[in-house]
Amino acid sequence: MSQSETELMLKGYGLTTAEIFYRMPDYRNVLNTFVWQDYDLAPDHPKLLDFIAFWQDEIEGPLHSVRFTHRKMISPGEWRHVTGEFTYH
Repeated sequence: MSQSETELMLKGYGLTTAEIFYRMPDYRNVLNTFVWQDYDLAPDHPKLLDFIAFWQDEIEGPLHSVRFTHRKMISPGEWRHVTGEFTYH
């Protein structure tokens, strides 16, 4: 069973976005892009590296380059459990 996004973020995962540049299989001089996003752990980025390995093994378009960014959506001091909240003028 996969974990929810909140559970992943509380375990230290952050959103990793990668822009993958690859060469078209039939036209090697043409570059195309693919955007990949998933929750991953910095600084090792195991999910991103697994995806890149999958790409190199299974997809015909050879990689040219990969640019990525990583951002933690929740840091330990920002999350709090609230059962109810209201504002009063």
